[in-house]
Amino acid sequence: MDFTLNDTQVEIRDAVAKVCAAYDLDYWLDHDRTGEFPADFVKDMTEAGWIGIAMPEAHGGAGLGVLEAVVLMQTVAESGAGFSGASAIHLNIFGPNPIVVHGSDEQKERWLPRLVSGQDRTCFSVTEPNSGLDTGSIETRAVRDGARFIVNGRKVFTSGAQRANKILLLARTKLREETPNPLDGLSLFYTDLDRDYVEVREIEKMGRKAVDTNMLFIDGLEIPEEDLIGEEGKGFRYLLEGFNPERILVGAEAVGLGRVALQRAATYASERVVFGRPIGQNQGIQHPLAASWAELEAANLMVLKAAALYDAGQSCGAEANAAKYLAAEAAFRACERAVMSHGGMGYAKEYHVERFMREVFIARIAPVSRELILSFIAERVLGLPKSY
Repeated sequence: MDFTLNDTQVEIRDAVAKVCAAYDLDYWLDHDRTGEFPADFVKDMTEAGWIGIAMPEAHGGAGLGVLEAVVLMQTVAESGAGFSGASAIHLNIFGPNPIVVHGSDEQKERWLPRLVSGQDRTCFSVTEPNSGLDTGSIETRAVRDGARFIVNGRKVFTSGAQRANKILLLARTKLREETPNPLDGLSLFYTDLDRDYVEVREIEKMGRKAVDTNMLFIDGLEIPEEDLIGEEGKGFRYLLEGFNPERILVGAEAVGLGRVALQRAATYASERVVFGRPIGQNQGIQHPLAASWAELEAANLMVLKAAALYDAGQSCGAEANAAKYLAAEAAFRACERAVMSHGGMGYAKEYHVERFMREVFIARIAPVSRELILSFIAERVLGLPKSY
């Protein structure tokens, strides 16, 4: 199995890197400090056509696969943009997948071209304060009222809602006790984020300040039935189909972040002289950095394998989860070692690696925890009893 990038993928990498070159480390440091959304970066990426890389050509996209999206997102993160840059466009890359697969022709024509062109920006709202990763415990209700649904509830960790005008929303259309499986009572909507009925309250967080994360308080939001994706009650099943590409892309972004952290550490270790010699001459510095290179490359192979399986229409749940797990752990160690290699300067913002350290926690936590991934692999691959 050959994972050498083909000519198209190399062209994607080089073209994306050229766009990213206009946004240096100081740009991202400034946005990390101020919390200003990187609108000019997103504008350039949109105008270059990258937002629609995995969208159907019939609706303005490039019609390429997850493997090409991996190259795109990894290049963004590796440029030094990290998760600040990747998260600014991440959702529009994979988020519309339920629309592409289960939306009607009318819905695709109504929604997808506007996403590809950047006319619409969406946010993805699933998690709730009382449910966490237990999606079957979602409480937000969408009650049918004639040709519309009325929605009330709360959502948490909804990224990008400060700027979004659209929302991809999972809500309960049947009570838990009304269905044998509580996941069958959930429906998926793509609709206007009407701020007359949705209060968006930003959550202050450790890193990635430039891309907002929010609590949503929904009070009487009206959704027309034509904004329901697919069949009522099957929303969670539709989301499941997008979980694997999301995990793969997060893994790719983590590898990119780990690589730029490692490159910064190697450069510093070559230049920093202590006791008359560069610190990179010491094996105490060399060996951890060399180990991180090996770990990142191994994780990247799993990312590429998972993406190739997905694009080929083959089962890839274990590989996608393993890719996300391995990449997040490898990137975390690379970022930690980059900080430690800088010594006291690793704690200083001007050397950038402390931002990488803060951002890499995203890959370890979201969109699924390390522990749930290991439980999934234990059950589905190793045949062990279900633990949760």
